[in-house]
Amino acid sequence: GFLDNDLSINNVNLVGPSSDAIKYCKDEFELFVAIGNCKVREKIMNSLPDAKCYTAIHPSAVISPSVVIGEGTCVMPDAVINNSAVLGKGCIINTCASVDHDDVIGDFVHISCGARLAGTVTVGKNTWVGIGSTVSNNISIGSDIMIGAGAVVVKDIMEKGTYVGVPARKIK
Repeated sequence: GFLDNDLSINNVNLVGPSSDAIKYCKDEFELFVAIGNCKVREKIMNSLPDAKCYTAIHPSAVISPSVVIGEGTCVMPDAVINNSAVLGKGCIINTCASVDHDDVIGDFVHISCGARLAGTVTVGKNTWVGIGSTVSNNISIGSDIMIGAGAVVVKDIMEKGTYVGVPARKIK
């Protein structure tokens, strides 16, 4: 079933408002926080410390057996996650995204549709990697960073902010 504050949603098994989540934490239910915003997803997951978090993996995703996936993470259709990658908790690896070998993805990161991370990439907590973006190998991206749609990251990015373009540059 679904919890949502918009009780008028049709065609889903809506069981109540989001505020009911706390009552399900004490039952046998597993919860999945389906919020795109990284910081909001973190806040909600942290507000439910007793919750059993569901990790959702679409059957068409290709995931190496050596991958470590944190609780409450969602891996969408046709995503590819290669050997020895580590995904934190509460992440979203969206449709057709690619996370390559030895990548380390922090908690509550969103890797958008069609984004490509080469090998040995590190992405910090609460970072958003935009749709269709590319991150070259051996790159580190810090926490609380937004990589814009189609950006190409070719050097480390550690300063908080939004980065766009080819190559990716910080905007004000």
